[in-house]
Amino acid sequence: MNIHDIMAQLVAVEGSDIHIVEKSPPTMRIHGELRPVEHAPVLTGKQCEALIYPIMTQEQKDYVTVNKELDFGYQFQDKGRFRVNVYHAQGSLGAAMRLIPKQIKSIDDLQLPPIMKEFANYNQGLVLLTGPTGEGKSTTLAAIIDLINTTRSEHIVTVEDPIEFTYEPKKSIITQRELNHDTHSWEIALRSVLREDPNIVLIGEMRDYETIASAMTISETGHLVFATLHTSTAAETIDRIIDVFPAHQQGQIRQQLAATVKVVASQRLLPAVGGGRVAALEIMIANPAIRNLIREGKSHQIDSVIQTQAESGMMMFENHLQQLVQRNAITPEVAMAQSFRPAEMRRLLGKA
Repeated sequence: MNIHDIMAQLVAVEGSDIHIVEKSPPTMRIHGELRPVEHAPVLTGKQCEALIYPIMTQEQKDYVTVNKELDFGYQFQDKGRFRVNVYHAQGSLGAAMRLIPKQIKSIDDLQLPPIMKEFANYNQGLVLLTGPTGEGKSTTLAAIIDLINTTRSEHIVTVEDPIEFTYEPKKSIITQRELNHDTHSWEIALRSVLREDPNIVLIGEMRDYETIASAMTISETGHLVFATLHTSTAAETIDRIIDVFPAHQQGQIRQQLAATVKVVASQRLLPAVGGGRVAALEIMIANPAIRNLIREGKSHQIDSVIQTQAESGMMMFENHLQQLVQRNAITPEVAMAQSFRPAEMRRLLGKA
């Protein structure tokens, strides 16, 4: 069995990830659950290398030998693209491979709240999609970018590590740049993006001071910026961004963030009734009340604004969980287990 056989199996069963680790058989993640590949042996270090090396260039092998880990994209025939992380663990080579589906699903296909279509109509500002790794943020962003690509004539520039979804130009032109392949660093790529005449910029991940500062500057200069962040709730996202900056700058950053942020959408993928997974979201739309709370450093009050202004498209995570339970998309037990605010979830489910 070679790595392409395993990749083909994953595509066939609509799985999301492959893990190659010494002392375990090759393992696939299917609808959130890990399952060993049938009839596959427990891997030795040499067998791990034999599975991983064929999808790497010599340059990538040399890089991993020196730097111990590497992210890169790998095109698997015409079936899909993999985002690959190769690393060392206890002296042996390992890999995690995330399948990026070939087809970009629409917002309707993904059963996302219809309000998310409106994000594709914005002309400027900062749109943040947040949540842990593996919760479908890239898939949701791809749906929004593809909607823009279909309906607007714009220049879309993406900076990613590595490139995940690849876009065919429709009404827009699209420039996709990959870290270590098309640019040497996030900082350089995001500094030069303003000279590339973009209308819309997608930043794969806001991971540190430099990328967060750049995202805010680009959105402040009249561009629409999409980015991801590993936070749970809207209020936590605002705090995380501000806390990245030194104390003496935080007042200024609050003003800047209040002026530029348009949306924070926090996403989780939950086990669906009947198999598969379904997305649940918390959506904060930056209206005057939200902007005022950000400016004044009162992010702890954001939840109550989201709760009381649902008619504007905002939605607490627990309210979306309740809707999914009512639609029989998820069970009440899943809703309770996944909620950020269990007491509120109990109340909504009538269990208080």
